[in-house]
Amino acid sequence: MLNHLRTLAQYNRWSGERLLGACGALPEDEYMKARPAAYGSMHGTLNHILLADHLWLDRLEGRPDPAVPDPATILHQDLEGLREGRHEADRRITHYIDSLTPDRLEHEVVYRTRFADTFSTKVVLILTHMFHHADHHRGQVHDMLSQVPVEPPTVGLICFLRECP
Repeated sequence: MLNHLRTLAQYNRWSGERLLGACGALPEDEYMKARPAAYGSMHGTLNHILLADHLWLDRLEGRPDPAVPDPATILHQDLEGLREGRHEADRRITHYIDSLTPDRLEHEVVYRTRFADTFSTKVVLILTHMFHHADHHRGQVHDMLSQVPVEPPTVGLICFLRECP
């Protein structure tokens, strides 16, 4: 399972970098443009993924339960800041997974939602959720990229596995 999670972390980084690269090929106004999407734009959606990753990592790393921000919070005002934040989050994810033991995967993390509900979830399931959550929203960004004059990059897991065995 640890090797599987390491692969998902590598895929997460690879697919995120590919989308950020495609977004970087757009004029800034097109990248920031309001669109009918859950987080309002490519930038808003990529910020949401990063925000959620930081929140889950804080919980996994045992930091004091943070006040859960609005899911549409913008952490970085521009693409370059977002790219730097994404690289830092990817390093945190990799470092965290590399620190795990098989027993630790079964540890229950207790956390509070933004609505003050308390839950307990196993580490392995939180990590699985993180990767699925990011993939879901990267799909939304991929869809937005299909509406602009930039070729959306291939970001499928199987393509990653073929390219980066």
